[in-house]
Amino acid sequence: MGPPVTPLLTTDVVIELVDRDARPIVLIKRKNPPFGWALPGGFVDRGESAESAAIREAWEETGLVVRLTRLLGCYSDPARDPRGHTASIVYVGEARGEPVAQDDAAAVSLFTLPDFPSVLAFDHAQILRDYLVYRQRGEIPLPHP
Repeated sequence: MGPPVTPLLTTDVVIELVDRDARPIVLIKRKNPPFGWALPGGFVDRGESAESAAIREAWEETGLVVRLTRLLGCYSDPARDPRGHTASIVYVGEARGEPVAQDDAAAVSLFTLPDFPSVLAFDHAQILRDYLVYRQRGEIPLPHP
């Protein structure tokens, strides 16, 4: 019997730009499928912590140095990624400066609550709804089965 087949581990970051009024968040427009706007993030490499992966992916896609401030949740719906089953650990983080589209990002833009793009990749619409609850009420919503 071999090791169990499990979902791939990913991480995403809701990056708040704390040096701007209203603390806008950073979204990237994906260069590769699945297309759409998305939170900066990606796969956790073997031997890497989820926290380190979140900071690395944010840097690789936006050029921003992020300080993680909160765990928003774990999102693991088997249908969240059309490429296969993934589980994403999602953080809230802070950054300063001007984001620049890099790596897998075709573009980068700033968005303020509650105005987010209508076409979001993966389950990022749900993640941003949960983030909005967190920002408005200071509560982390319960997981979505």
